[in-house]
Amino acid sequence: MELPRGTVYLALAMLALAATVNSSCLCLNNKHAVNCASISSTCRCTSFGSNVTVDCGTLSSKCLLMKAEIYRKNTGRSNRPQHAIRDNDGIYDPECDDNGNFKAKQCNGTDTCWCVNSAGVRRTDKGGKDIKCDEVVRTSWISMEMKHSGTETDLDKPSLESEIREQLSQRYKLNKNHITATYEKPFVFIELKQNATEKSATDVDIVDVAYYFEKDIKGDSLITGPRLTFDSSTGPLQSNDVIIYYIDDKAPEFTMQHLNPGLY
Repeated sequence: MELPRGTVYLALAMLALAATVNSSCLCLNNKHAVNCASISSTCRCTSFGSNVTVDCGTLSSKCLLMKAEIYRKNTGRSNRPQHAIRDNDGIYDPECDDNGNFKAKQCNGTDTCWCVNSAGVRRTDKGGKDIKCDEVVRTSWISMEMKHSGTETDLDKPSLESEIREQLSQRYKLNKNHITATYEKPFVFIELKQNATEKSATDVDIVDVAYYFEKDIKGDSLITGPRLTFDSSTGPLQSNDVIIYYIDDKAPEFTMQHLNPGLY
């Protein structure tokens, strides 16, 4: 019996879709991604520890990456590098929305909650479950500071500053217009600035870039492939730590008696 032409076309279309969906792929921009499949030439995976699908062609959100890290730690699946540095203050199990972004209100599993910015950093005193967090205040400016080691030769200032901007742009897919680098031996200062109006739906967020960068510097890269390196005309930059400050569109709401050292 001859099948209707429409049925044949539908069957062929379903077979073609299955072929694109069922092919496996490697998530080069997120080592914590699982259940990967190539859909229309795009590698899509599930972020470990959640049910959110991530596009492996770009950076995953900081919220999903933190959640994956906590989940790996709690399930005994963490594979820490030999020289990894644990951030006891900054890591927690966050609540992410359906897009993988931080929810404004975060809690620690008990009755203690607080409000965070778009970087997931606490911006209020801790309170009870009734604390009000009306919005996720955007972090539009991130300041990062590194102290280099491993060279007795003065690094070439213009060359290194240009190299840093180029490498950050290429590796993390961030427009160089959002990156400023300044070298003052032995310190490197990197500024990431990105207002909400400057970010489209397909652009990476500076919050995610800073998290990926921090992981790279501390030897726990989330990206598969060559490690991050900065080479000036007079030698490479070597550092294993970075200090990060977050500046929001609105001032934090800490009371004076609860201010913590390190707030910018």
